[in-house]
Amino acid sequence: MNVRLNYRSSLHVAALMLLTSLLAGCGINTIPTLDEQAKAAWGQVQNQYQRRADLIPNLVETVKGYAKHEQDTLTAVIEARAKATSIQVDASTLDNPEKLKQFQQAQDQLTGALSRLMVVSERYPDLKANQNFLALQSQLEGTENRIAVARRDFILAVQKYNTEIRTFPGRLWHSVMYSDLPIRETFEATSPDADKAPQVKF
Repeated sequence: MNVRLNYRSSLHVAALMLLTSLLAGCGINTIPTLDEQAKAAWGQVQNQYQRRADLIPNLVETVKGYAKHEQDTLTAVIEARAKATSIQVDASTLDNPEKLKQFQQAQDQLTGALSRLMVVSERYPDLKANQNFLALQSQLEGTENRIAVARRDFILAVQKYNTEIRTFPGRLWHSVMYSDLPIRETFEATSPDADKAPQVKF
């Protein structure tokens, strides 16, 4: 009797181990893994936007000392920063395309305001030579590059996730176990004429 129980118990353990290894190897964990990677990539995008927002007050203060009568431009930068940082986003934003679009539009407005600020700086040779301004300008340029890289990584993470839930066997696992996870929206250009190269005039 004991031998039979031990045999059945061993058989159940072996069957459970076989089932576990089959499930682990068949991609059942791929969808949640890719979903988490997309969320992590989105977190990095937010991190870089926050870094840019943190640099702006110092940049505005440095420019203010040299370009006092450029108040409109400085105010536009401050207001754009306030709007961009007021839109609260988190991982759930990935499930809300409208909120993601609002967030991106606010960031684009901030980018435009910063561009105007950099044009203003060209009019002030003393400002252009100021070490604080040069350091802040360099950090801001580096941050813009980091934002571009973080957005690219997010786009790739969303592409992998969306591809997985739309192809076999991921589509099967999605319909059976992960139907609550939607197809993710990715970044789209929200600036007008973003597909056209800017004209540079001297």
